[in-house]
Amino acid sequence: MSGGAIFILVVLVLFLVWLMLVRPQRRRRLAQEAMIDHLRVGDEVLTAGGIFATVVRVGEDEVTVELSPGAEARVAKRAIAAIMPEEDALEPEPETETEPQAEPEAAAPEPVGKEPR
Repeated sequence: MSGGAIFILVVLVLFLVWLMLVRPQRRRRLAQEAMIDHLRVGDEVLTAGGIFATVVRVGEDEVTVELSPGAEARVAKRAIAAIMPEEDALEPEPETETEPQAEPEAAAPEPVGKEPR
């Protein structure tokens, strides 16, 4: 292989590393920052430690969360792993009423006892 071909191969490998590692990591970081910017009082959050809590106050670099009634904790904003969706969003919409389907006719019960020979 000539020096030019090796150079092109090295550049191609570096591009693939950037494409496979750096870009997805940047997207995750930007998504995390956007989520943190949208924190509001009353949001239910999941911390990086796996604790579910409700946001009470939002500060510059920290969030005060309520773990249970009367128990509050200060948490760094970067420790918020996810904002939990509201329960209303999780419930399926009620089905509209349609024509009732006819129930299948029940088969006659089989006699209990010995089978005929």
